[in-house]
Amino acid sequence: MYEEAPPPGPLAGVARCVWRSATAGPKRIVPDGCLDLVVGDGAVFVAGPDTSAWSSVTRPEAELRGVRFTPGRAAAVLGVAADELRDRRVPLAELWGRSGEELAERLLAGEISPARAVATRLGEVPEPDPAVAALIEQLDAGAARVSDAVAMLAAPERPKATLVASDAPKAALVASDAPKATLGRSGRRDAREVDLAAARVEDPFAISERRLRRRFVQAVGYGPATYLRVTRFQRAVALAPHSPGLAALAAAAGYADQAHLSRDCRALTGLTPRAYFARPSTVDSTEGDRLRSA
Repeated sequence: MYEEAPPPGPLAGVARCVWRSATAGPKRIVPDGCLDLVVGDGAVFVAGPDTSAWSSVTRPEAELRGVRFTPGRAAAVLGVAADELRDRRVPLAELWGRSGEELAERLLAGEISPARAVATRLGEVPEPDPAVAALIEQLDAGAARVSDAVAMLAAPERPKATLVASDAPKAALVASDAPKATLGRSGRRDAREVDLAAARVEDPFAISERRLRRRFVQAVGYGPATYLRVTRFQRAVALAPHSPGLAALAAAAGYADQAHLSRDCRALTGLTPRAYFARPSTVDSTEGDRLRSA
């Protein structure tokens, strides 16, 4: 049994869902671009963003409960860069010290729910990074390449931002309607230009690609290219039940061809597409498989 439910109101925008699982035997967990707070079977830990499948092994009678964070939001709640948790299962006490140890005891005792535990942290959580959030939005929307997603940051709904590609290593998002620099009679910059320069500093999209990528890694756990790979595969997972075959599934999910889907499926799940998509869900019994255990 595996069930998901919408997050309670206070967690809107921070959590993607709350969930519980009580499946006998090991379960195959595949990358989804998210971090989870997991409670159950005598442990409370954070499951970091995965780059490949892993097996969750619990006692047959154990029930796990958790909060799945919205991509890009876990780091702010947990107080640690998401890439430090990549491919790891980290006890809550290791992240939050004595307070985490005490909270873990209350979670295991059932005195507080995982959702409530996350809600207690929200007063200290800053607003999401707008540039990172916008890039995640474009990748989730089905961009074929990261460069396409970055270019979409200059779409009509963001008229003040465009990509300057003439100097790729130092490419920046700057005001597309910016006038050329002018000098007054005194040799000083025109006041309008000064105002625009100040606006660029304040503009959250006035950021180099390199810096945007670094902030993306810290917020999500890995770079935009890996996130795109993961989110495209999750799109295939969602479309699989309605697809007549693997070639059609690959096209619908945004892959170049069926071979592209096959490569990513093997890398992310450890199985061929025919073997993986024959299974009922992304959380599957994997008795005897050789993936690492939690």
